[in-house]
Amino acid sequence: MPTSLIRVGVVFGGASGEHDVSIRSALTVIKALADASHQGRFQVTPLYIDHGGRWWPDTIAKSVLERRSALTNDQLPQPLPARGLRQLPVDPDQIDVWYPVLHGPNGEDGTVQGLFTLMQQPFVGSGVLGSAVGMDKLAMKAAFSAAGINQVPYVGVNAADLKHPQQLECVLAKLEKELGYPCFVKPANLGSSVGISKVRNRDELLAGLELAAELDPRLVVEKGVKARELECAVLGREHLRASVVGEVRFDADWYDYETKYTEGLSQTLIPAPLPDEVSQRIQAMAVDACRAVHAYGQARVDVFYDDADGQIWMNEINTLPGFTSQSMYPTLWEASGIPLPQLVAELVATAQE
Repeated sequence: MPTSLIRVGVVFGGASGEHDVSIRSALTVIKALADASHQGRFQVTPLYIDHGGRWWPDTIAKSVLERRSALTNDQLPQPLPARGLRQLPVDPDQIDVWYPVLHGPNGEDGTVQGLFTLMQQPFVGSGVLGSAVGMDKLAMKAAFSAAGINQVPYVGVNAADLKHPQQLECVLAKLEKELGYPCFVKPANLGSSVGISKVRNRDELLAGLELAAELDPRLVVEKGVKARELECAVLGREHLRASVVGEVRFDADWYDYETKYTEGLSQTLIPAPLPDEVSQRIQAMAVDACRAVHAYGQARVDVFYDDADGQIWMNEINTLPGFTSQSMYPTLWEASGIPLPQLVAELVATAQE
């Protein structure tokens, strides 16, 4: 084996509602690492985290990747250990760089990043702070606000307030007064449009709040705006680079989970048909957003753009963007001159800086 061999531990799955998306992303990342390894550059060890948060070795991980779907509890080795991480299924000395391919809570939110930090081992993506702030939409919006980044009007809601009739009435009245209809109700700590509702009246608002409250104790409600949905990818550590800007178009009422992950229901335009000046503003905003939450390594930044008045609103930052065949992050970099194998190699190199 070449002396320059880099041993990469790819961690995927996770105790999150985005478990299945993580499996699909991991397949893409592992293939790209293999394609970048035509000269034996990377040695990949896949590690699987099941729905209960248990970590499994490469033998189980490879089985999940072959199936392209999660293993149920009765398909895992018995007797099942207690839920959560009890011990790493690999000797950390056998891993040079950790590559988390985890979406949502327990992987994208700083928890796994904290583990790798305690282990004093390099890993791909943002650290604890950037991951945590980028995951929690209320903390993220507060950081953007402090940095002077333009956003759509929003209101934070505590799920506990929905259980008390008097407080619930105050919440509903405040949302109707400050945001009006339509608006979007979101769990603060989930991605991939999981648990999000577009609501047009009080009954739908109440149902949307109850749905989101089942998933998260912190909720965010945003004013609906008529705008184009644009995305920009960011790469780097000391020096952040922004990709070309892409656009997501769809026939559905909004960009929900089904539209996002079903072939043919959405269309991406890369680069987005925009004036150069607008693209440059969005690229600058994407870098500003990363700096506002201290995100680095990789991030996808989503914005809204109103053709009518040229206004750009920050939507959100995703510090562990999807890596499926349909995902915007790798596609945006491909269009910017960085093919997928080079992209994952650069991400590993960024982790080693």
